[in-house]
Amino acid sequence: MQLRSLLIRLHLAHGIGYAGMVRVLQHCRQVQTVVTDPRRLGKLAHLTASQQGRFTADWQSMAFQQRLKRHAQLDILTILDDDYPPALLEAYQPPLVLFLRGQRALLTTRQLAVVGARQATSYAERVTTQLLAPLATAKLTIVSGLAKGADGFAHRTALRFNLPTIGVIGTGLDISYPRQHCDLQQQISQVGLISEYPLGVGPEPYHFVARNRIIAGLCQTVIVVEAQAHSGSLITANIALQNNRNVLAVPGPIDAPFSVGCNQLIVAGAKPVLNSRHIIEEFLPKI
Repeated sequence: MQLRSLLIRLHLAHGIGYAGMVRVLQHCRQVQTVVTDPRRLGKLAHLTASQQGRFTADWQSMAFQQRLKRHAQLDILTILDDDYPPALLEAYQPPLVLFLRGQRALLTTRQLAVVGARQATSYAERVTTQLLAPLATAKLTIVSGLAKGADGFAHRTALRFNLPTIGVIGTGLDISYPRQHCDLQQQISQVGLISEYPLGVGPEPYHFVARNRIIAGLCQTVIVVEAQAHSGSLITANIALQNNRNVLAVPGPIDAPFSVGCNQLIVAGAKPVLNSRHIIEEFLPKI
């Protein structure tokens, strides 16, 4: 078995997490041997007794074999692949395995992440159109999380103006969340849809926090359209800053709840965005 195949199997198995997979991957690379015995893998991953039991039982189950067959039909990107995005490789906890639909090559293009409030206002919708429409000739890929509100505005605007777009979701590729984005997700799957979660995995709150690190890792620049004082959009912005990405924010009225987060980012040093040129500048060579 190749190390890449082992990594995919570990990712699909129950009972082993990110840290455990990293330990196994490091060991196999060091000794240049692919370990396949589940008990040995559990020890290398530092699994507890209960985790070991769950992992071994799943590894040897018929359900696991069916899971492998089902995912064999998908386009899978691993951290071992030559076309793994360099920017994502340098990010915090780069995903070890990603499941894809659409154009794999988009992952290595110049990417602008657009994030904002799920309860985004009509102001965010107008601003998103005004800022993104002129980027159609700038050869940028729009990345967002396919959530309600600002994410949906960003994806729809990209599709409308023929901008390539990537949706990073917090469920399996076969599940649409929110449900009202089922048609939108289907459209985006023809362009670029990615997830680190296997098929059948539904939405969980922590999935979307983890999803944010992928959005921040893929992009060169992230723009926050609207955000409350404490929101997931600000988490994405903070992760982007930790990854040395450019962080931009759309200013708004000082008495508007959904502009508080953006205005705070600007006070803290984020670049205010007033037009599309302010975005394009971030992708020009620095002199």
